[in-house]
Amino acid sequence: METAVQGTVPAQPAAYEKTDRTVPTRSAERASYDRELVHAILDEGYLCHLGFVRDGAPVVLPTLYGRVGEVLYLHGSTGSRPLRMTGQADPGLAVCVTVTHVDGLVLARSAFHHSVNYRSVVVHGIAHQVTDPEEKCCALDALVDHVVPGRAADSRPANKKELAATAVIRLDLNEVSAKTRTGGANDEPEDLDLPHWAGVLPLRKGYDTPVANEDLAADVAVPQYLKTR
Repeated sequence: METAVQGTVPAQPAAYEKTDRTVPTRSAERASYDRELVHAILDEGYLCHLGFVRDGAPVVLPTLYGRVGEVLYLHGSTGSRPLRMTGQADPGLAVCVTVTHVDGLVLARSAFHHSVNYRSVVVHGIAHQVTDPEEKCCALDALVDHVVPGRAADSRPANKKELAATAVIRLDLNEVSAKTRTGGANDEPEDLDLPHWAGVLPLRKGYDTPVANEDLAADVAVPQYLKTR
């Protein structure tokens, strides 16, 4: 059977199926299961938070990730306990992965109604360690290109020692939901005449001017893919 990293992905329905864990108990109208929206939110982010239970207590770790089709890949050290817990010898590790973008600060007339405009994705599932060498290399390329598209081809691939020190885990996108907030402040009618500014303070994300390493040769130019975002 071909894997997602090999490029053969079966046709998928337009939306993910709802489950008890993906239907929010609060502000359910903001939830979405649209596959394209979920993919867009994931593809725009850099950092996810990986949650799991260790020794009966919750643990949440920030880490880089990459999406290939209907699979999320996360990486870390082979000595990392959560990554060791995802080995093939056991049933995998139950995890929850989240990605969030804050698009704007919502300032209301009342302190209670201050909020943020955001887009987020929550993924539940069982993570497994990637042991197939080809899939692992493809996954690592996807992780590099997720942060800076085009960078994997413009850097030295990991050598055997580096690959041995790096673990990659795979999480299928099956139990998934998105949640978003847009628009301005939802002030109470009796507060509308108060003399306080209300509205949205938009936030921007993008590349600033690249800063070259001090030991970089003078004739190495800034790549074009760092000038386009």
